Amino acid sequence: MVNRILALLIKELLANLRDKRGRLVLIVPPLIQLFIFSFAATQEVKNQTLAILNLDRGRPALTLERDFAAAATFGAVLHLQRAEEIPEVIDRQQAIAVLWIPEDFSRELKRGGTAQASFILDGRKTNAAQIVQGYAMRILDDYRAEWSAQGQAGGVRLESRNWFNPNLDFRWYTVPSLVCILTTVVGLLVTGLSVAREREMGTFEQLLVSPLQPLEILIGKALSALLIAMVEGAFIVLVGVTVLGVPMNGSLPLLFGGMAVFLLAIIGVGLFVSSLSMTQQQAVLGAFMFLVPATILSGFASPIENMPHWLQTISFANPLRYFMTIVRGIFLKDVTAAVVWAQTWPMAVIACVTLSLATWLFKRRME
Repeated sequence: MVNRILALLIKELLANLRDKRGRLVLIVPPLIQLFIFSFAATQEVKNQTLAILNLDRGRPALTLERDFAAAATFGAVLHLQRAEEIPEVIDRQQAIAVLWIPEDFSRELKRGGTAQASFILDGRKTNAAQIVQGYAMRILDDYRAEWSAQGQAGGVRLESRNWFNPNLDFRWYTVPSLVCILTTVVGLLVTGLSVAREREMGTFEQLLVSPLQPLEILIGKALSALLIAMVEGAFIVLVGVTVLGVPMNGSLPLLFGGMAVFLLAIIGVGLFVSSLSMTQQQAVLGAFMFLVPATILSGFASPIENMPHWLQTISFANPLRYFMTIVRGIFLKDVTAAVVWAQTWPMAVIACVTLSLATWLFKRRME
């Protein structure tokens, strides 16, 4: 049995590596996606245009204007002269926000009252507007602390520290997530196309008349996909650490151990889709029908805690959710083996379910 599985494993590896288009699909798209998403898929907001309407020429108002203009978030500053210009600036998207400082700002601040300024945001860019609003509140907090320190001795200033990502470099968040997603893509495509490719090329009947049993066929295809996806995942990790500069603080054996269990769960899904499909095109569509919801429910784009409770419940069946936690934790936090195990055993349960379903469907389609 071992020799038969080994022979099929070698055959599957050669089938994937000898095919020029197959090699390109396995190597080029993941690299392109890694670099593009690392630089483009970010929730940081930079190089935005800020419009400022300062109707108060006092020193406190000018200091506030200077603080906003010097912020790294805003690459250009548009100075307005009248309040009537604000609707046009926002309507034409000439600026994402307008800082409106009224005439009595400095006077109110100097006499100890509550000075008010308006910050008008373009709500059409919902996500960017919320992030810019957060930046604005941070600037105002620093401004208030500086003014308090000048007005009385012993002023209080709040100092913030960001654990695990001191400089809030969004690439440190994106690249570990891409390790998960791209490994999922490779595992799904390799297994999703395996049986469908055999049917299209007419070699599936040769497998049926070979001494191989259905379970041995599945094991051989699963092992070849696991090996290819593990190598691809290791390569993506290497590029992320050496080229993109993301720190690796945790244990590599823990990372690859969790990756192996995760890939078994994904391979089960891929084999199920491949057994169900008659053509490679159907297999690709089936793989992406799983990939898109799995990515959304993994916590990559938005925190799982922000989702409705019924979606949070569904996400427990998503292996990508657990692997995302493992990879981020190992990259940035140096999590312990106990933490990794707490996320690994649910993936092992999912792997048992998906591989069992794939085996059942494959045997049923062979009858």
